[in-house]
Amino acid sequence: MTVRPYTADDIKAMTDIWNEVVEQGIAFPQEEPLNEKNAQDFFASQSRSAVAVDDSGCIVGLYILHPNNVGRCGHICNASYAVASNCRGMHIGEALVRDCIQAAGQLGFRILQFNAVVETNTAARRLYEKIGFHPLGVIPKGFRMKDGHYENICPYYIEL
Repeated sequence: MTVRPYTADDIKAMTDIWNEVVEQGIAFPQEEPLNEKNAQDFFASQSRSAVAVDDSGCIVGLYILHPNNVGRCGHICNASYAVASNCRGMHIGEALVRDCIQAAGQLGFRILQFNAVVETNTAARRLYEKIGFHPLGVIPKGFRMKDGHYENICPYYIEL
């Protein structure tokens, strides 16, 4: 598996994987899926969008990286990761996060912060802590799940 910057040819697969996570409604704050028209602009507007490609050439995951804020906090970035549901548990997320950390540093960011990791997303939380991210506490009922109930969110950060 390799992680590389996306190309225009990747957008359809990226959109499908992104929308799968959005539609599950348990990890991403977005509620509206991307469509063919806005997906291209969305991925192009990031500081970096990258894909994980398996040995057969199939896109199995992606990440987006962008500033978390502006001005005096513009050195802090944020990222989101999506792995195709049929490929989870294969360490794709770890490869994406590690590539993202490297890319963020190369882009001049000094901190990578996750604002809204859902507390019940234990696989992501274990991964972030394994890599060296620091938890910042818990925001009670900070995430509305697809079924309407609220879950806690746990922000994380790592210095680059």
